Amino acid sequence: MNGIRTTHTGSLPRTEAVLAALVERERGGEGPDPETVRSAVAESVRMQLAAGIDVVNDGESSKISYVTYAADRLAGFAPSEASPAVRNRAMDDFPEFAKRKSEKDAGNVSRRQACVGPVAYRDTAAVETDIEALQAALVDRPEQEAFLTAASPGVIAMFMPDEHYGDRQTYLEAIGDAMKVEYDTIHRAGLLLQVDCPDLAVSRNIFENDDAGLREFRRFAAANLAVLDHALRDIPPARIRMHTCWGNYEGPHNRDVPLRDLIDILFTARAGTLSFEGANPRHEHEWELFSEFELPAEKRIMPGVVDSTTNYVEHPQVVAQRVERYARLVGPDRVIASTDCGMATFAAGTDGVDARIAWAKLRSLVEGAELARKPRGNLAR
Repeated sequence: MNGIRTTHTGSLPRTEAVLAALVERERGGEGPDPETVRSAVAESVRMQLAAGIDVVNDGESSKISYVTYAADRLAGFAPSEASPAVRNRAMDDFPEFAKRKSEKDAGNVSRRQACVGPVAYRDTAAVETDIEALQAALVDRPEQEAFLTAASPGVIAMFMPDEHYGDRQTYLEAIGDAMKVEYDTIHRAGLLLQVDCPDLAVSRNIFENDDAGLREFRRFAAANLAVLDHALRDIPPARIRMHTCWGNYEGPHNRDVPLRDLIDILFTARAGTLSFEGANPRHEHEWELFSEFELPAEKRIMPGVVDSTTNYVEHPQVVAQRVERYARLVGPDRVIASTDCGMATFAAGTDGVDARIAWAKLRSLVEGAELARKPRGNLAR
């Protein structure tokens, strides 16, 4: 098989210097200066290239998390004790586990934020710092393909409750109009844009677990996607990756919405590349859906073939088998092998993948993709 490339979904272990500065900012300090960010990004890019990753990024080095970082770039947000809009119904089924996990996550320093006024993009200084840091790290590799991540309107609304607009659609559209500035800035810099949209799957937990709830969820997800697509209207689909997941945490996930109930909505997205989890034990089997649902001709997929919540290092042959399943169904040129989610979704304070193990997992991803490029019979069947 030829044409299979490798990437990941965004966050990677931060350097100690940038991590300390991020924690300081969450506690009211200044945060990392541009040079600290540049150094962290240079190290992250060096490690990605050494691992053999084809499409690299900045490791989200400047961000405390993939979503709450937006509160620092948007006017209208302030620290708040308001709870996020989504509750995890799976945790309701396993209260003892939920308690232990809550205790483990107690050190998460990410501030809770809420919308307390009109939403607007402050200025592009922070995203331009990210762009400049990534471009500086690739100055000797002008042909290297690279991406930056940005939070979707739906996930911002999901994690940062509205205390100002009083109408969800109005709030969502205000976020979309504001975040368009960031999306367009990344695109104009010549980088791929990855929009992170966990809301498209995780928000199923908002609704009752019945047929009526499923229909309401699908309308909800479609509305989120419509606002996102409107914000992306000036970016060619081929330059957009859209990441959807069921929450990047080790837990039961027994209440996750099946991909079957969402896949047709995802296929309507403006994004030309669709990223989703395909390695964890709850969703690995869903590769079979691509024999039933035809991937639109203009789209590619970026399935997770390495789990981002476990410290197991997948064997390259396991990775190859996962890649081959998708490649046989949609064609190798339409598959980009990736991770399920980020390796360091929250920069500090949560129990995730060990930093050195994260890099080992990326090396295994690359080795597995290399195996999948070679004729190996019918191992994936």
